[in-house]
Amino acid sequence: MDLLTPLETLCRLILRAKEMEAQVPAADPDEDPDNVDDFDDDAEDQALSVLEDELNSGVEEEMRATLDDLADDQLAETLALAWVGRGTYDVSEWEDAFAEASDNDPESAIDELMDMPLLASHLEAGLSAFDYSCEGVGQND
Repeated sequence: MDLLTPLETLCRLILRAKEMEAQVPAADPDEDPDNVDDFDDDAEDQALSVLEDELNSGVEEEMRATLDDLADDQLAETLALAWVGRGTYDVSEWEDAFAEASDNDPESAIDELMDMPLLASHLEAGLSAFDYSCEGVGQND
């Protein structure tokens, strides 16, 4: 299968999806009022909070803008690749996956991709199923 969507674009989406999946909401200090006086737990939580990558709406906006810039057939291909990577469709069912993805209106396809848990992994697996990889993409030699 020849990709309709540039591999660089798909790899950028995968990278941004990984960034988005790594984000966690900031801890709400009012969330657990029963634990306010327990200094040790608070100190531990604060120490671990430096490891958190807090929500950055810019990553989500960039992903949505990239998806919005795709032509309808490229968007359908991206959704179908995610479905293949997720196991909804097999490689041998590519035409069916692409046809079903093409039946979605663009906004629905974007919303489904943005809301898909493990999107980066599914896209990577979908690309891999067709012998594509992001290895080395975007690196200057």
